Amino acid sequence: MINRPSWLAEIRSALTRSRITALVGPRQAGKTTLARQILRAEAPGYFDLENPTDLARLDEPMTALASLRGIVVIDEVQRRPDLFPVLRVLADRRPLPARFLILGSASPDLLRQSSETLAGRIEVVTLAGFGVDEVGTAAAAVRRLWRRGGLPPSYLARSERASLVWRQQFIRTILERDLPELGITIPATTLQRFWTMLAHYHGCIWNAAEAARSLGVSEPTARRYLDILTGLFMVRQLQPWHENLKKRQVKAPKVYLRDSGLLHALLGHASERDMLAHPKIGASWEGLVIEEILRLARPEAAYFCATHTGAELDLLLFVRGRRLGVEVKFQDAPRLTPSMRSALKDLGLARLAVLYPGERRYTLGPRVEVVPFAELSARGARALYGAGARPPRPRRRNRA
Repeated sequence: MINRPSWLAEIRSALTRSRITALVGPRQAGKTTLARQILRAEAPGYFDLENPTDLARLDEPMTALASLRGIVVIDEVQRRPDLFPVLRVLADRRPLPARFLILGSASPDLLRQSSETLAGRIEVVTLAGFGVDEVGTAAAAVRRLWRRGGLPPSYLARSERASLVWRQQFIRTILERDLPELGITIPATTLQRFWTMLAHYHGCIWNAAEAARSLGVSEPTARRYLDILTGLFMVRQLQPWHENLKKRQVKAPKVYLRDSGLLHALLGHASERDMLAHPKIGASWEGLVIEEILRLARPEAAYFCATHTGAELDLLLFVRGRRLGVEVKFQDAPRLTPSMRSALKDLGLARLAVLYPGERRYTLGPRVEVVPFAELSARGARALYGAGARPPRPRRRNRA
């Protein structure tokens, strides 16, 4: 088992600030494990809505919840959207006898209901799988994280075969169980074809027309499928940055599968050899690095930037008023490119970090440094800001 003290501290901090804290994220990311470190599962204030007994306890939710004190945990809360009005009433009591920690398996309905009913009362913490800061700096651990992904049952599986089978079954569970429970009636085979198609789009600019033609559906339908998987935290849509650069800029998002292990399962990789031999190897590495940076740096906003002439910046971060650029290279020794020079000049970057899988940090030019990916596990977001530079303070999590 890998301890996750930073996430635990963040959840506890949110509980002290907010009347209701929502811990959301993909299924099997570890939400329940963290919640049970805050409140024991057998405590009277713990409700698991996948447990028929706890569901029965909430037949009369106001009666069941009003008398509780301290921390109250409701796991898989998206199964009972009728609880949100009750939580609003209970959260408005003065003095406040209880604070609520609600857990949801990446449900778009959960976020919609909470934003409409609990506005101003709820703080949202989005949990991810294991990251480089949690698995350690060893090269074997980093490669395992890349190969298997960060979802705990996959990363901790006893063998490569067991990890792959778990990921394949996880994908089936999302398609055949979770989506119907959310009221999404798209056939599982259709959405699996679309999800597999997205794996081949990983790291590329989204083309809704091309995807729609391949599936034989309309463009709005293809966009809806993309939004569904984005809402489940399976896919990230990285939006383009627009600025008056006197150049034709790309206006469609880039798409990434957020977990590299699921990407490799959808691409049919049964081993590390398959992964390293696949044409998407560079894009796979890029997706892993971008997810880790966004999780550790917690910028106010993040974009990519690209023009129709071919100039591109993988990641543009806005952190406390500064613009920080990131390029991701799956190379032994990255060099300064015309695209990097253009990004520094056109976007007014304070710094540009080039992340690569090597071991040595070195300078390419003023405000440009090549940074080993392993430094993220040791130094976190500080690795991006240059030797001796003080990183901007991370922002708090968004409050709904």
